[in-house]
Amino acid sequence: MRGPYLVELAQREKAGKLLGDIAPDLAGLEIMLEKERIYPLYVREVKTPAAHILKENMLSLGGEAVTARGVLNHALEVSDVLLLGTEKQYKALAPKLARQPWGLKSLGQNILDLLARVINPKRLVWTWPGKELVIGEKVLVMGILNITPDSFSDGGKFFDQRKALEHARQMVEDGADIIDVGAESTRPGSQPVSGEEEQERLLPILELLKKEIAVPVSVDTYRASTAKAALDLGAEIINDVGGGKFDQEIARVAAEYQVPAILMHHEKVDALDTFGMIGAVVDGLRESMQIYAEAGLSPEKMMIDPGIGFGKGTQGNLILLNNLAALKTLPCPFLLGASRKSFIGETLDLPVTERKEGSLAAAAWGVFQDAAVVRVHDVKETARLVRLLEAIREAR
Repeated sequence: MRGPYLVELAQREKAGKLLGDIAPDLAGLEIMLEKERIYPLYVREVKTPAAHILKENMLSLGGEAVTARGVLNHALEVSDVLLLGTEKQYKALAPKLARQPWGLKSLGQNILDLLARVINPKRLVWTWPGKELVIGEKVLVMGILNITPDSFSDGGKFFDQRKALEHARQMVEDGADIIDVGAESTRPGSQPVSGEEEQERLLPILELLKKEIAVPVSVDTYRASTAKAALDLGAEIINDVGGGKFDQEIARVAAEYQVPAILMHHEKVDALDTFGMIGAVVDGLRESMQIYAEAGLSPEKMMIDPGIGFGKGTQGNLILLNNLAALKTLPCPFLLGASRKSFIGETLDLPVTERKEGSLAAAAWGVFQDAAVVRVHDVKETARLVRLLEAIREAR
């Protein structure tokens, strides 16, 4: 006898492979997998009778529901609830909730939908003439190309067209799957430019990029007019830093051209408690998705971005990073853009020129939180990091 050995069983596929190596009875294997993982689900502002029903039903199924102290004697009108159950227990819970009032029927279905996305994530393919991106097969690296004089990290460095093109080529050679080009800085305190000036900076370089590089190009903008002009020149993706809320016409442009869109959370969030922060970000992103859906874009062409570094403060950004799993509440993949952000500098007490290690740490965290894309300045280092982490994660 050797061992015991501690192994990671958080992923159902990995657990199945490991148990399969032991060669148990096949009927028993599925039963074992159903016992394998607890999924904590946090539900906010549940009416007290509904919280009591959740508690009773979860206990009867062998799970747990953590409620406020005043639920049992109905001293409270509402309570947050933390559900602790396995996939099997939640599947048994949903039919019980289907017969109950107070929104419990919808909650049961939402739980099933959420588990389906977490346990069996959908693989998406974004296609264009002669190009495609597979979303969900590996973590993709998006290289940042700032053509602004005042970007927080590399402002002015690639303002020259020749230097911008050389940098884009180098990022592709270093492993970038997407090039994200932006012509207006969105750093705190930056001065906005007009749509005309944004396009004067952007379009000539975009035209060169489309001739010279083979990977898809996304355009970092919140303006419908800029997005439309860029798409006319062949840009493949809209990276909307306003999430459809700065200029709602941009959603209609995305729907008209039927191109993928990345929707970023940009609103200021004051609540620093964990669930206040996460709830505000998820709700804000859900609103952005609704804007785009109403314009006619399918969720399968949407990606969300929690907006690290925008309106959240250092502690808020750290809380958000620590709870990226909550983004799986929404039915689309997410992008993580933490490269060289100020929370890294404030946490490590470093200037923007010395944030590479912190940026790589954030990218690594994103890999293990199932980010579909990491948006970065240091492409070569990040691409190598991602490849090795994925090799370790997939090794048996």
